[in-house]
Amino acid sequence: MASFMDGNPALKSLSNDLRRRMDQSVADFQASLAATRTGRASVHMLDQIKVDYYGTQTPINQLAQLSAPEPQLIVISPWDPTILKEIEKAIQSAALGFNPISDGKVIRVPVPPMTEERRRDVCKHINKVLEEHRTAIRNVRRDGNDALKKLAKDKKVSEDDEKRALEEVQKMTDAEIRRMEELSQKKEAEVMQV
Repeated sequence: MASFMDGNPALKSLSNDLRRRMDQSVADFQASLAATRTGRASVHMLDQIKVDYYGTQTPINQLAQLSAPEPQLIVISPWDPTILKEIEKAIQSAALGFNPISDGKVIRVPVPPMTEERRRDVCKHINKVLEEHRTAIRNVRRDGNDALKKLAKDKKVSEDDEKRALEEVQKMTDAEIRRMEELSQKKEAEVMQV
């Protein structure tokens, strides 16, 4: 779809900024969905965990090779074996319900099957995160609408152009929210699958 705002020099940078901020919100939502636990083991379940590595909080995937060789197991092979205990401690303190087992070389993290109640809790969490990101996109829309009204007030764009641009911003908002809702529904279906 050709963008009216992109064709208008006074609105092009605003359009690009709004699109970039909305895309960032959707990308952030996708990242939090990837870290959401389903019934199967995924290395992304550990994405939010930071390990104290010589005084620096470092993401676990920068300190070790992560793999999920089986549906209910994550294996962590640290590049520096001296940090095994730190990684183990970080996983336990993350309160994800994992109990890591170390053999001195690698850490095995069994992923217990999820109960029905836990699946429902995860779906509630997904909906809460979705609502937070919907709000973020609506805030971007509000900023865009305010900027458009200011441009119209300062006579930098005509009233007709302002009206068309406001409609376009609304369509952009609806499309991004719809995209996130579809991602959310897929993830919920994945979580509820036994």
